[in-house]
Amino acid sequence: MKRSELSYLEQWKDKNTRKPLVIRGARQVGKSYLVRQFAQIYALDILEINFELNDDYIACFQSKDPKQIIVLLELKASQKIIPGKTLIFLDEIQTAPQVLASLRYFYEILPQLHIIAAGSLLDFILEEHSFSMPVGRIEYMHLGPLKFKDFLKAIGKEQLGEFIEQYDSSTPFFCVIHDELIKMFKLYLAIGGMPEAIQVYKDTGSLLEVDMIKQSILLSYRDDFSKYGRRFKHSIIQKVFKKLPFQIGQKLKYVNLDSNEKSSYLKNALHLLELAKIYYPVYHTAANGIPLRAQTNEKIQKPLFLDVGLLTKACGVNYAEIEAADEVTLINSGSMCEQFIGQHLLYAKPSYEEPELFYWCREKRQSSAEIDYILNYGSKIIPVEIKAGKTGTLKSLHVFIQEKQLDYGVRFNADIPSYCEIPISLPRASGKFRLLSLPLYMVEELSRMVNK
Repeated sequence: MKRSELSYLEQWKDKNTRKPLVIRGARQVGKSYLVRQFAQIYALDILEINFELNDDYIACFQSKDPKQIIVLLELKASQKIIPGKTLIFLDEIQTAPQVLASLRYFYEILPQLHIIAAGSLLDFILEEHSFSMPVGRIEYMHLGPLKFKDFLKAIGKEQLGEFIEQYDSSTPFFCVIHDELIKMFKLYLAIGGMPEAIQVYKDTGSLLEVDMIKQSILLSYRDDFSKYGRRFKHSIIQKVFKKLPFQIGQKLKYVNLDSNEKSSYLKNALHLLELAKIYYPVYHTAANGIPLRAQTNEKIQKPLFLDVGLLTKACGVNYAEIEAADEVTLINSGSMCEQFIGQHLLYAKPSYEEPELFYWCREKRQSSAEIDYILNYGSKIIPVEIKAGKTGTLKSLHVFIQEKQLDYGVRFNADIPSYCEIPISLPRASGKFRLLSLPLYMVEELSRMVNK
Protein backbone atom coordinates (compact mmCIF):
# COMPACT_ATOMS: atom_id res chain seq x y z
CA MET A 1 0.00 0.00 0.00
CA LYS A 2 2.10 2.89 -1.30
CA ARG A 3 1.25 6.40 -0.19
CA SER A 4 1.98 9.70 -1.91
CA GLU A 5 3.83 10.82 1.23
CA LEU A 6 6.67 8.46 0.32
CA SER A 7 7.88 11.04 -2.20
CA TYR A 8 8.21 13.58 0.62
CA LEU A 9 10.26 11.09 2.67
CA GLU A 10 12.49 10.52 -0.36
CA GLN A 11 13.17 14.25 -0.60
CA TRP A 12 13.95 14.35 3.10
CA LYS A 13 16.32 11.38 2.77
CA ASP A 14 18.36 13.11 0.06
CA LYS A 15 18.72 16.50 1.76
CA ASN A 16 22.23 17.72 2.46
CA THR A 17 21.00 19.56 5.56
CA ARG A 18 18.69 16.82 6.81
CA LYS A 19 17.16 17.22 10.26
CA PRO A 20 15.55 14.49 12.39
CA LEU A 21 11.97 14.11 11.16
CA VAL A 22 9.01 13.94 13.55
CA ILE A 23 5.78 12.52 12.11
CA ARG A 24 2.61 13.89 13.70
CA GLY A 25 -0.82 12.35 13.22
CA ALA A 26 -3.70 10.58 14.91
CA ARG A 27 -3.47 7.02 16.13
CA GLN A 28 -3.69 4.39 13.37
CA VAL A 29 -3.28 6.69 10.37
CA GLY A 30 -0.29 4.55 9.35
CA LYS A 31 2.76 6.37 10.70
CA SER A 32 4.73 3.25 11.64
CA TYR A 33 3.77 1.37 8.47
CA LEU A 34 4.87 4.30 6.32
CA VAL A 35 8.30 4.47 7.98
CA ARG A 36 8.87 0.72 7.64
CA GLN A 37 7.83 0.81 4.01
CA PHE A 38 10.11 3.78 3.37
CA ALA A 39 13.08 1.91 4.86
CA GLN A 40 12.31 -1.17 2.76
CA ILE A 41 11.92 0.71 -0.53
CA TYR A 42 15.14 2.69 -0.11
CA ALA A 43 17.17 -0.21 1.32
CA LEU A 44 17.84 1.35 4.72
CA ASP A 45 18.59 -0.90 7.69
CA ILE A 46 16.02 0.02 10.31
CA LEU A 47 16.51 0.09 14.06
CA GLU A 48 13.00 0.47 15.46
CA ILE A 49 12.48 1.40 19.10
CA ASN A 50 8.95 1.58 20.48
CA PHE A 51 9.17 3.45 23.77
CA GLU A 52 5.80 2.14 24.97
CA LEU A 53 7.11 -1.43 24.66
CA ASN A 54 10.80 -0.83 25.32
CA ASP A 55 11.15 1.99 27.84
CA ASP A 56 14.51 0.59 28.92
CA TYR A 57 15.99 2.24 25.79
CA ILE A 58 15.29 5.70 27.22
CA ALA A 59 18.46 5.51 29.32
CA CYS A 60 20.54 5.36 26.12
CA PHE A 61 19.55 8.95 25.34
CA GLN A 62 20.68 10.56 28.60
CA SER A 63 23.94 11.69 27.03
CA LYS A 64 24.06 14.87 24.94
CA ASP A 65 26.65 13.29 22.67
CA PRO A 66 24.99 11.52 19.71
CA LYS A 67 28.09 9.39 19.15
CA GLN A 68 27.84 8.07 22.70
CA ILE A 69 24.12 7.43 22.19
CA ILE A 70 24.89 5.44 19.03
CA VAL A 71 27.44 3.29 20.87
CA LEU A 72 24.89 2.48 23.60
CA LEU A 73 22.16 1.68 21.06
CA GLU A 74 24.47 -0.61 19.09
CA LEU A 75 25.42 -2.55 22.21
CA LYS A 76 21.88 -2.81 23.53
CA ALA A 77 20.24 -3.72 20.20
CA SER A 78 23.18 -5.78 18.88
CA GLN A 79 22.89 -3.91 15.60
CA LYS A 80 25.46 -1.84 13.76
CA ILE A 81 24.39 1.75 13.05
CA ILE A 82 25.94 3.24 9.92
CA PRO A 83 25.15 6.89 9.07
CA GLY A 84 23.68 7.05 5.57
CA LYS A 85 22.68 3.40 5.63
CA THR A 86 20.75 2.99 8.89
CA LEU A 87 17.38 4.50 9.77
CA ILE A 88 16.66 4.92 13.49
CA PHE A 89 12.91 4.91 14.05
CA LEU A 90 11.77 6.14 17.46
CA ASP A 91 8.10 5.17 17.77
CA GLU A 92 5.60 6.37 20.42
CA ILE A 93 8.08 9.06 21.38
CA GLN A 94 5.43 10.91 23.38
CA THR A 95 6.13 8.46 26.20
CA ALA A 96 9.78 9.59 26.27
CA PRO A 97 9.73 13.38 25.72
CA GLN A 98 13.31 13.74 26.95
CA VAL A 99 14.38 11.71 23.91
CA LEU A 100 12.61 14.22 21.66
CA ALA A 101 14.66 16.99 23.26
CA SER A 102 17.92 15.10 22.56
CA LEU A 103 17.30 15.04 18.79
CA ARG A 104 18.74 18.54 18.47
CA TYR A 105 22.23 17.18 19.02
CA PHE A 106 21.94 14.71 16.14
CA TYR A 107 21.32 17.56 13.72
CA GLU A 108 24.23 19.55 15.13
CA ILE A 109 26.79 16.72 15.42
CA LEU A 110 25.60 13.76 13.30
CA PRO A 111 23.35 15.17 10.52
CA GLN A 112 24.18 12.35 8.10
CA LEU A 113 22.23 9.87 10.26
CA HIS A 114 18.61 9.21 9.27
CA ILE A 115 16.30 9.58 12.29
CA ILE A 116 12.50 9.52 12.26
CA ALA A 117 10.31 9.83 15.34
CA ALA A 118 6.54 9.39 15.58
CA GLY A 119 3.86 9.56 18.23
CA SER A 120 0.08 9.42 18.30
CA LEU A 121 -0.48 11.78 21.23
CA LEU A 122 2.62 13.83 20.57
CA ASP A 123 0.79 17.16 20.53
CA PHE A 124 -0.08 16.75 24.21
CA ILE A 125 3.63 16.71 25.02
CA LEU A 126 4.40 19.58 22.65
CA GLU A 127 1.77 21.75 24.34
CA GLU A 128 2.80 21.20 27.95
CA HIS A 129 6.49 20.25 27.71
CA SER A 130 8.87 21.45 30.42
CA PHE A 131 12.03 20.55 28.52
CA SER A 132 13.96 22.58 25.96
CA MET A 133 12.50 21.89 22.53
CA PRO A 134 14.96 21.47 19.63
CA VAL A 135 13.57 24.47 17.78
CA GLY A 136 15.01 24.74 14.28
CA ARG A 137 16.83 21.42 14.66
CA ILE A 138 13.98 19.04 13.84
CA GLU A 139 11.32 19.14 11.16
CA TYR A 140 7.72 17.95 11.20
CA MET A 141 5.65 15.88 8.82
CA HIS A 142 1.87 15.91 9.22
CA LEU A 143 0.12 12.69 8.26
CA GLY A 144 -3.60 12.08 7.83
CA PRO A 145 -5.68 9.24 6.36
CA LEU A 146 -4.95 7.86 2.89
CA LYS A 147 -6.23 10.11 0.12
CA PHE A 148 -8.59 8.95 -2.62
CA LYS A 149 -5.94 8.31 -5.29
CA ASP A 150 -3.85 6.27 -2.85
CA PHE A 151 -7.02 4.35 -2.03
CA LEU A 152 -7.52 3.57 -5.72
CA LYS A 153 -3.96 2.25 -5.98
CA ALA A 154 -4.39 0.14 -2.86
CA ILE A 155 -7.50 -1.67 -4.18
CA GLY A 156 -6.09 -2.27 -7.67
CA LYS A 157 -7.72 0.67 -9.47
CA GLU A 158 -4.50 2.53 -10.19
CA GLN A 159 -5.45 3.31 -13.80
CA LEU A 160 -8.44 5.33 -12.61
CA GLY A 161 -6.09 7.37 -10.46
CA GLU A 162 -3.77 7.93 -13.41
CA PHE A 163 -6.72 9.07 -15.52
CA ILE A 164 -7.57 11.69 -12.87
CA GLU A 165 -3.95 12.88 -12.70
CA GLN A 166 -3.64 13.22 -16.48
CA TYR A 167 -6.98 14.86 -17.12
CA ASP A 168 -7.11 18.30 -18.69
CA SER A 169 -9.81 20.17 -20.57
CA SER A 170 -8.74 18.63 -23.87
CA THR A 171 -9.23 15.08 -22.56
CA PRO A 172 -12.63 13.49 -23.33
CA PHE A 173 -14.45 12.60 -20.12
CA PHE A 174 -16.53 9.54 -20.93
CA CYS A 175 -19.60 8.86 -18.82
CA VAL A 176 -18.57 5.25 -18.28
CA ILE A 177 -15.35 6.42 -16.59
CA HIS A 178 -17.21 9.01 -14.56
CA ASP A 179 -19.74 6.42 -13.39
CA GLU A 180 -16.95 4.07 -12.31
CA LEU A 181 -15.17 6.84 -10.41
CA ILE A 182 -18.42 7.81 -8.66
CA LYS A 183 -18.79 4.17 -7.68
CA MET A 184 -15.26 4.15 -6.21
CA PHE A 185 -15.95 7.48 -4.51
CA LYS A 186 -18.97 5.99 -2.75
CA LEU A 187 -16.86 3.01 -1.74
CA TYR A 188 -14.28 5.36 -0.23
CA LEU A 189 -17.03 7.11 1.74
CA ALA A 190 -17.91 3.74 3.27
CA ILE A 191 -14.35 2.49 3.87
CA GLY A 192 -12.47 5.72 4.47
CA GLY A 193 -8.75 6.35 4.45
CA MET A 194 -7.58 4.49 7.55
CA PRO A 195 -4.87 2.05 6.35
CA GLU A 196 -6.08 -0.98 8.31
CA ALA A 197 -9.63 -0.64 6.96
CA ILE A 198 -8.34 -0.39 3.38
CA GLN A 199 -5.99 -3.35 3.87
CA VAL A 200 -8.81 -5.53 5.22
CA TYR A 201 -10.99 -4.65 2.22
CA LYS A 202 -8.11 -5.38 -0.14
CA ASP A 203 -7.48 -8.76 1.51
CA THR A 204 -11.07 -9.91 2.06
CA GLY A 205 -13.39 -7.74 -0.04
CA SER A 206 -15.72 -7.77 2.96
CA LEU A 207 -17.33 -4.51 4.03
CA LEU A 208 -18.51 -6.26 7.18
CA GLU A 209 -14.87 -6.88 8.11
CA VAL A 210 -14.16 -3.22 7.32
CA ASP A 211 -16.97 -2.15 9.67
CA MET A 212 -15.45 -4.23 12.45
CA ILE A 213 -12.06 -2.57 11.93
CA LYS A 214 -13.57 0.93 11.94
CA GLN A 215 -15.47 0.16 15.14
CA SER A 216 -12.24 -1.11 16.70
CA ILE A 217 -10.46 2.13 15.74
CA LEU A 218 -13.22 4.27 17.24
CA LEU A 219 -13.07 2.23 20.45
CA SER A 220 -9.29 2.60 20.61
CA TYR A 221 -9.72 6.37 20.49
CA ARG A 222 -12.17 6.15 23.39
CA ASP A 223 -9.69 4.01 25.32
CA ASP A 224 -7.12 6.76 24.84
CA PHE A 225 -9.30 9.23 26.73
CA SER A 226 -8.05 7.73 29.98
CA LYS A 227 -4.48 8.61 28.95
CA TYR A 228 -5.27 12.30 29.05
CA GLY A 229 -7.94 12.00 31.72
CA ARG A 230 -5.44 13.44 34.20
CA ARG A 231 -6.05 16.79 32.56
CA PHE A 232 -9.81 16.52 32.30
CA LYS A 233 -12.78 14.29 33.05
CA HIS A 234 -12.85 11.80 30.21
CA SER A 235 -16.61 11.30 30.63
CA ILE A 236 -17.12 14.76 29.09
CA ILE A 237 -14.69 13.97 26.28
CA GLN A 238 -16.66 10.77 25.64
CA LYS A 239 -19.91 12.74 25.25
CA VAL A 240 -18.34 15.24 22.87
CA PHE A 241 -16.69 12.45 20.86
CA LYS A 242 -20.06 10.73 20.35
CA LYS A 243 -21.84 13.92 19.28
CA LEU A 244 -19.16 15.41 17.01
CA PRO A 245 -19.82 13.20 13.94
CA PHE A 246 -23.38 14.54 13.79
CA GLN A 247 -22.17 18.16 13.74
CA ILE A 248 -20.03 17.97 10.58
CA GLY A 249 -21.00 20.59 8.02
CA GLN A 250 -22.78 22.74 10.60
CA LYS A 251 -21.79 25.71 12.72
CA LEU A 252 -20.68 24.23 16.02
CA LYS A 253 -22.91 25.06 18.99
CA TYR A 254 -22.04 23.79 22.44
CA VAL A 255 -25.69 23.14 23.21
CA ASN A 256 -25.72 20.51 20.47
CA LEU A 257 -22.85 18.68 22.16
CA ASP A 258 -24.33 18.68 25.65
CA SER A 259 -27.05 21.09 26.75
CA ASN A 260 -26.39 20.35 30.42
CA GLU A 261 -22.63 20.90 30.48
CA LYS A 262 -20.69 24.13 30.95
CA SER A 263 -19.38 25.58 27.70
CA SER A 264 -15.90 25.93 29.21
CA TYR A 265 -15.80 22.15 29.83
CA LEU A 266 -16.99 21.40 26.31
CA LYS A 267 -14.39 23.78 24.88
CA ASN A 268 -11.67 22.01 26.86
CA ALA A 269 -12.87 18.61 25.63
CA LEU A 270 -12.78 19.81 22.03
CA HIS A 271 -9.26 21.12 22.53
CA LEU A 272 -8.07 17.71 23.76
CA LEU A 273 -9.70 15.96 20.79
CA GLU A 274 -7.95 18.47 18.54
CA LEU A 275 -4.60 17.64 20.13
CA ALA A 276 -5.30 13.96 19.47
CA LYS A 277 -5.97 14.86 15.79
CA ILE A 278 -9.42 13.29 15.94
CA TYR A 279 -11.17 16.59 15.26
CA TYR A 280 -10.15 19.75 13.41
CA PRO A 281 -11.81 23.15 13.81
CA VAL A 282 -12.61 24.93 10.54
CA TYR A 283 -12.67 28.55 11.61
CA HIS A 284 -14.60 31.41 10.05
CA THR A 285 -12.42 33.90 8.18
CA ALA A 286 -13.41 37.34 6.95
CA ALA A 287 -11.46 36.47 3.76
CA ASN A 288 -10.60 40.07 2.96
CA GLY A 289 -6.98 39.25 2.22
CA ILE A 290 -3.97 37.07 2.92
CA PRO A 291 -3.22 35.41 5.28
CA LEU A 292 -6.65 33.96 5.94
CA ARG A 293 -5.67 32.98 9.49
CA ALA A 294 -5.11 36.61 10.46
CA GLN A 295 -8.83 37.30 9.90
CA THR A 296 -10.35 34.36 11.74
CA ASN A 297 -13.03 34.43 14.40
CA GLU A 298 -12.37 31.38 16.55
CA LYS A 299 -15.77 31.71 18.19
CA ILE A 300 -17.30 30.63 14.89
CA GLN A 301 -16.30 27.22 13.56
CA LYS A 302 -17.43 24.06 11.84
CA PRO A 303 -15.95 20.76 13.07
CA LEU A 304 -14.18 18.31 10.80
CA PHE A 305 -13.71 14.67 11.80
CA LEU A 306 -10.51 12.71 11.22
CA ASP A 307 -11.83 10.43 8.47
CA VAL A 308 -15.00 10.02 6.42
CA GLY A 309 -15.05 6.23 6.87
CA LEU A 310 -14.98 6.64 10.65
CA LEU A 311 -17.63 9.33 10.28
CA THR A 312 -20.03 7.05 8.39
CA LYS A 313 -19.50 4.32 10.99
CA ALA A 314 -20.06 6.70 13.91
CA CYS A 315 -23.24 7.99 12.26
CA GLY A 316 -24.54 4.48 11.54
CA VAL A 317 -24.46 4.90 7.75
CA ASN A 318 -23.56 1.76 5.79
CA TYR A 319 -22.38 1.20 2.22
CA ALA A 320 -25.79 0.00 1.03
CA GLU A 321 -27.31 3.39 1.91
CA ILE A 322 -24.45 5.30 0.27
CA GLU A 323 -24.46 3.16 -2.87
CA ALA A 324 -28.24 3.40 -3.28
CA ALA A 325 -28.19 7.20 -3.33
CA ASP A 326 -28.57 8.26 -6.98
CA GLU A 327 -26.68 11.50 -6.52
CA VAL A 328 -24.70 10.76 -3.37
CA THR A 329 -27.51 12.20 -1.26
CA LEU A 330 -26.00 13.98 1.69
CA ILE A 331 -26.46 12.29 5.04
CA ASN A 332 -26.82 14.53 8.10
CA SER A 333 -27.18 17.80 6.19
CA GLY A 334 -24.10 17.51 4.03
CA SER A 335 -21.65 15.84 6.33
CA MET A 336 -20.20 13.09 4.14
CA CYS A 337 -19.21 15.09 1.06
CA GLU A 338 -18.09 18.07 3.10
CA GLN A 339 -15.99 15.73 5.27
CA PHE A 340 -14.48 14.04 2.20
CA ILE A 341 -13.48 17.32 0.56
CA GLY A 342 -12.38 18.83 3.88
CA GLN A 343 -10.02 16.05 4.91
CA HIS A 344 -8.37 16.17 1.49
CA LEU A 345 -8.01 19.98 1.47
CA LEU A 346 -6.65 19.87 5.02
CA TYR A 347 -3.64 17.85 3.86
CA ALA A 348 -3.36 19.33 0.36
CA LYS A 349 -0.41 21.52 1.28
CA PRO A 350 3.16 20.18 1.61
CA SER A 351 3.51 17.70 4.49
CA TYR A 352 5.69 20.05 6.54
CA GLU A 353 2.94 22.68 6.77
CA GLU A 354 0.51 22.69 9.68
CA PRO A 355 -2.92 21.52 8.45
CA GLU A 356 -5.53 24.28 8.58
CA LEU A 357 -8.79 25.06 6.84
CA PHE A 358 -11.25 27.96 6.86
CA TYR A 359 -14.77 28.81 5.81
CA TRP A 360 -16.87 31.96 5.47
CA CYS A 361 -20.36 32.80 6.62
CA ARG A 362 -22.63 35.82 6.84
CA GLU A 363 -25.47 35.59 9.29
CA LYS A 364 -28.04 38.24 8.53
CA ARG A 365 -31.77 37.89 8.57
CA GLN A 366 -33.08 36.93 5.12
CA SER A 367 -29.59 37.35 3.63
CA SER A 368 -27.48 34.63 5.20
CA ALA A 369 -24.74 33.03 3.14
CA GLU A 370 -22.02 30.43 3.68
CA ILE A 371 -19.06 29.21 1.65
CA ASP A 372 -18.02 25.68 2.58
CA TYR A 373 -14.26 26.30 2.37
CA ILE A 374 -12.01 29.27 1.65
CA LEU A 375 -8.57 28.61 0.15
CA ASN A 376 -5.76 30.75 -1.11
CA TYR A 377 -3.31 30.08 -3.92
CA GLY A 378 -0.59 32.65 -3.56
CA SER A 379 -2.37 35.96 -3.07
CA LYS A 380 -5.57 34.77 -4.74
CA ILE A 381 -8.56 33.81 -2.57
CA ILE A 382 -10.64 30.90 -3.88
CA PRO A 383 -14.14 30.12 -2.55
CA VAL A 384 -15.12 26.42 -2.68
CA GLU A 385 -18.71 25.17 -2.69
CA ILE A 386 -19.72 21.51 -2.32
CA LYS A 387 -22.85 19.96 -3.82
CA ALA A 388 -23.75 16.30 -3.48
CA GLY A 389 -25.63 15.91 -6.74
CA LYS A 390 -25.23 17.32 -10.24
CA THR A 391 -27.43 20.33 -9.54
CA GLY A 392 -27.86 22.88 -6.79
CA THR A 393 -28.01 26.63 -6.44
CA LEU A 394 -24.86 28.67 -5.89
CA LYS A 395 -26.46 31.68 -4.21
CA SER A 396 -23.84 31.93 -1.47
CA LEU A 397 -21.05 31.75 -4.03
CA HIS A 398 -22.60 34.62 -5.99
CA VAL A 399 -22.92 36.64 -2.76
CA PHE A 400 -19.29 36.01 -1.79
CA ILE A 401 -17.95 36.76 -5.28
CA GLN A 402 -19.88 40.01 -5.39
CA GLU A 403 -19.01 41.08 -1.84
CA LYS A 404 -15.28 40.34 -2.13
CA GLN A 405 -14.99 41.55 -5.74
CA LEU A 406 -13.52 38.26 -6.97
CA ASP A 407 -13.73 36.71 -10.41
CA TYR A 408 -13.18 33.00 -9.73
CA GLY A 409 -14.93 30.22 -7.82
CA VAL A 410 -14.83 26.44 -7.47
CA ARG A 411 -17.63 23.92 -7.14
CA PHE A 412 -17.36 20.22 -6.34
CA ASN A 413 -20.32 18.08 -7.33
CA ALA A 414 -21.26 14.72 -8.85
CA ASP A 415 -21.02 15.87 -12.48
CA ILE A 416 -18.15 15.72 -14.96
CA PRO A 417 -15.62 18.60 -15.01
CA SER A 418 -16.54 21.91 -16.62
CA TYR A 419 -15.22 25.45 -16.83
CA CYS A 420 -17.38 28.39 -17.77
CA GLU A 421 -18.11 32.05 -17.24
CA ILE A 422 -21.44 32.83 -15.58
CA PRO A 423 -23.22 36.07 -14.71
CA ILE A 424 -23.69 37.07 -11.07
CA SER A 425 -27.36 36.45 -10.43
CA LEU A 426 -28.15 38.83 -7.57
CA PRO A 427 -30.51 41.81 -7.38
CA ARG A 428 -28.81 45.06 -8.37
CA ALA A 429 -25.62 43.18 -9.26
CA SER A 430 -23.75 42.93 -12.51
CA GLY A 431 -20.64 41.26 -13.81
CA LYS A 432 -19.46 37.71 -14.38
CA PHE A 433 -17.11 35.23 -12.80
CA ARG A 434 -15.35 32.08 -13.88
CA LEU A 435 -16.54 28.82 -12.33
CA LEU A 436 -14.40 25.70 -12.22
CA SER A 437 -16.63 22.70 -11.55
CA LEU A 438 -14.96 19.42 -10.63
CA PRO A 439 -16.35 16.02 -9.63
CA LEU A 440 -15.93 15.29 -5.93
CA TYR A 441 -13.35 12.58 -6.61
CA MET A 442 -11.00 15.10 -8.31
CA VAL A 443 -10.31 17.12 -5.16
CA GLU A 444 -6.61 16.23 -5.26
CA GLU A 445 -6.33 17.89 -8.69
CA LEU A 446 -7.70 21.24 -7.52
CA SER A 447 -4.34 22.99 -7.23
CA ARG A 448 -3.25 21.78 -10.68
CA MET A 449 -6.54 22.78 -12.31
CA VAL A 450 -6.63 26.20 -10.64
CA ASN A 451 -3.07 26.93 -11.73
CA LYS A 452 -4.04 26.05 -15.31
